[in-house]
Amino acid sequence: MAENTAIADTICRTIDLGVTITGAALDGQDRTHLYCELRAPDDRCPGCGAAGRLRDHVHREIADLPIVGHPTRLHLQVPRYRCESTACDQSIFRADIDDIVAPRTQVTRRTTAWMLRRMIVDKMSVTAVAAAVGLGWDTVNTIALSAARNLAAAPERLDRVRILGVDEHKWKHVRGQGDPSFVTVLVDLTPVVDGTGPARLLDMVAGRSKAALKNWLDARDQAFRDRIRVVTMDGFSGYRTATAESLDHARAVMDPFHVVHLAAEKLTRCRQRVQTDTCGHRGRSGDPLYGIRRTLLTRTRLLTDKQKTRLKTGLDAHDEHVAVAITYAI
Repeated sequence: MAENTAIADTICRTIDLGVTITGAALDGQDRTHLYCELRAPDDRCPGCGAAGRLRDHVHREIADLPIVGHPTRLHLQVPRYRCESTACDQSIFRADIDDIVAPRTQVTRRTTAWMLRRMIVDKMSVTAVAAAVGLGWDTVNTIALSAARNLAAAPERLDRVRILGVDEHKWKHVRGQGDPSFVTVLVDLTPVVDGTGPARLLDMVAGRSKAALKNWLDARDQAFRDRIRVVTMDGFSGYRTATAESLDHARAVMDPFHVVHLAAEKLTRCRQRVQTDTCGHRGRSGDPLYGIRRTLLTRTRLLTDKQKTRLKTGLDAHDEHVAVAITYAI
């Protein structure tokens, strides 16, 4: 039995939490329930530090990492102790489980980190993450926002930032919301340029305007502003003006994504204009330029022989297509 428990703890990684599995079950909602107890509960009184006497156990159900794609619930039996010191005001106390789950939350700390990685690194939606852990959309969104705020509030996040990335993000895809649906995202790109790691999220500010960025920069200390050497952004003039006023020594540049996007947009507009001039209508199936609209935006080194042939045929189909060919070459 002990050997089976050790194997289960290893597979489910409950040993990392400092708990051991005593039982397991499945419910009708395709969720795995693991019944656990603390491996080495701390029986010291938080008031006086003396060892307490076991009184009873309380049940705590929390969400944990999915197992084989199925939501998981940990059922912890948390011991409660009675302090027998007459000089202590703490009569009853519970074993500390703050390393496993944060106070007043319903997921393990490692599950919170897992949810953030899925959203930030893997670009998973809140809906997909909520389904994976078996929680509601509102619950997962609240946990993620709270964790992101805690990360952004850490003072050391601004240390050694030399290259600052600024971009806008539409937070709410709802019509009629206006600028309040946008946020200004600030990222540390120093690790990317130095080759030491990925970019780091620094903060998100409501709105997209010169004031949004300038107010954030002005709220930072002078040491931080003096360290910034490059600010990379999109083509929005408000961000450029804010950088010039608050970081007059820093160099403002357009990031590679927006440079490529801008060039691709010009090529698309040229193709659409020539399409209308030569055919008298917008692109339709069978039109030469419409048939190569995606191939035109594919990097040359990634083109297959079939795509190269289709591209040449489309561009040579009409003399006026030479404007598209020149724009594509540039």
